[in-house]
Amino acid sequence: MAPIILWMRRDFRLTDNPAMHWAAEQGRPVIPVFILDEVVETWGAAPLWRAGLGLATLSERLEDIGSRLMLRRGRAIDVLRDLRVETGADTVVWNRLYVADERARDTEVKEALRDEGTEARSFQAHVLFEPWTVQTGAGGFYKVYTPFWKAVRDRDLGRPLPPVEALAAPDAWPASDDLNAWNMGRAMRRGADVVADHVHVGELAARDRLVDFIETKVDDYATARDMLAVDGTSGLSENLTWGEIGIRECWFAGQKALHDGKGDAEVFLKELVWRDFAHHLAYHTPRLTTENWRPEWDAFPWQGDGADAEAWRRGLTGIDVIDAAMRELYVTGRMHNRARMLVGSYLTKHLMTHWRIGCDWFADTLIDWDPASNAMGWQWVAGSGPDASPYFRIFNPDTQAEKFDPKAVYRRRWLEDDAFFDAVPRSWAIGPDSRPEEPIVGLALGREQALAAYQQRDAE
Repeated sequence: MAPIILWMRRDFRLTDNPAMHWAAEQGRPVIPVFILDEVVETWGAAPLWRAGLGLATLSERLEDIGSRLMLRRGRAIDVLRDLRVETGADTVVWNRLYVADERARDTEVKEALRDEGTEARSFQAHVLFEPWTVQTGAGGFYKVYTPFWKAVRDRDLGRPLPPVEALAAPDAWPASDDLNAWNMGRAMRRGADVVADHVHVGELAARDRLVDFIETKVDDYATARDMLAVDGTSGLSENLTWGEIGIRECWFAGQKALHDGKGDAEVFLKELVWRDFAHHLAYHTPRLTTENWRPEWDAFPWQGDGADAEAWRRGLTGIDVIDAAMRELYVTGRMHNRARMLVGSYLTKHLMTHWRIGCDWFADTLIDWDPASNAMGWQWVAGSGPDASPYFRIFNPDTQAEKFDPKAVYRRRWLEDDAFFDAVPRSWAIGPDSRPEEPIVGLALGREQALAAYQQRDAE
């Protein structure tokens, strides 16, 4: 009856949680723990703050089933060793993750624990398809999305696991840190109070989102998801990031909608698989999150950080839809997906700034930050990544805005929202009159400069 340590990471839920389900089935005491470890310490301001909100809600859910969430800080292997000694546990279980720093940590933990005689088990929960189970005919990994989709779309995933209804408690709980003492929102400063109005935290809120999407939005998803002023997406990226809803639960809801004749549900399913594709690539090519996925882009003359990038970050480019999107990000912690493509294209092409500058900013400001999806999205729009748009596809923000925000509702909404000025650092010293009268880089000039640079790269 030695306890089992359940290491919680990006899986803040009770339903379809394989590691938790397995631990519960053993009939032994289970000690759930979240570790503020060497990977978590690297997270940006908004992700760290949002994780704290998710942990508070998860703690309440665990208490509802007679358990508790332990909190510890330190290197993962050191914390788990200490807990094993303190509690007499002989087993540690968790759900797998696939980005390089997560895998390095987890590999160290699993090897060390097993060498020391502790059972260490990991489970699939964060993706639909394990990266090593999807192979091309030649036995390699997929580098293009459409063949990847075709390879997995008809696979049988099995039913999502039911919610865990009880976890046996140990005779005595080990000591736990206080979540408030961690102050996970410290880097958000005054912005936390603004963004807090736009979060949907926890498993129950996530399931409500999914139900609402399937019942009221999925029918028009293919078109509505691109309209900037329309609430036409599922909004589930926030909850999937923290595992507040299982990806299989979303998949089965989409499959049922498709079976019920809601044709746009297939587009939703493709978006779920696009997320899987990002983790597939992050697993097989770890450089995806830190370096140009296509090495031939290493010599491309992108600019580093500077005045142009800072104007972009602050929503002061003079391009209405770009500045509106950057303000939406600062107020809500999220950004419309179409807008993400536009601001990415503008930064990397019109401003000729390295995609890593934008990728890092999103990693600091997004509450739905997913390291694999974020990096793949930035490399896709920059041209350096898998399935990249060709170099000559340079989004014109003005024409895109006319198409996807024809009545300028989105632009007015965010350019006129004073909440932005309540959220930004006071050191920015910006107000309603701070935007330039003319764009910092004209759209025609920016396009010409980008095309010239791309053509020069191809000529060399």
